[in-house]
Amino acid sequence: MSLRTRHLLLVVFVSLALWHLFEGGYIHAKAWLAQQLIHNAWLESKNNSKTQRPWPGADTHPIARLTAKDGKVDLVVLSGTSGRTLAFGPGHMDGTVPPGKFGNVVLSGHRDTHFDFLKHLNLGDQISLETRSGSTKWYEVINTEVVHQNDIQVALDAGDDRLTLITCYPFDAVVPGGPMRYAVVARALLPKSLNI
Repeated sequence: MSLRTRHLLLVVFVSLALWHLFEGGYIHAKAWLAQQLIHNAWLESKNNSKTQRPWPGADTHPIARLTAKDGKVDLVVLSGTSGRTLAFGPGHMDGTVPPGKFGNVVLSGHRDTHFDFLKHLNLGDQISLETRSGSTKWYEVINTEVVHQNDIQVALDAGDDRLTLITCYPFDAVVPGGPMRYAVVARALLPKSLNI
């Protein structure tokens, strides 16, 4: 093999490697930037008590703020769970109880961006959910389970006050999607039982 051919192959391999690095980082960069814009919209909506879209033409808006892992996870929750919404942050599942209300508040997010922290939650960990009005409800993780996407039981009202977080499973799947979901169920805590 000639020296020129080797150089050409080296340039091709380096170019492919850089392209793959860009592709892999793009989704994370987009998610991070979107969260910055969404955080700004969240703060504005809290200050003026009006729905604030994060950018012109956005088909969603911030409705709550989710924190976990002693503040290391800080995410603004969006209205709805369409594919476009979940590309920018976790979303509130339509038809379930709104954040701040009594019942089963169900949130969904992507396993490889915003909800990748779910794999690190343990029984007893605490999660908070703040509403636009400023009220904060604390939850304690009581169960984690893997369910089929058609098993809607985890999203139904269970007669108690809970938060259910759902993402695709397994976390390290090469191909996104698939039929399995990972669900974290957390029960609302009374103020005296907070461990903060």
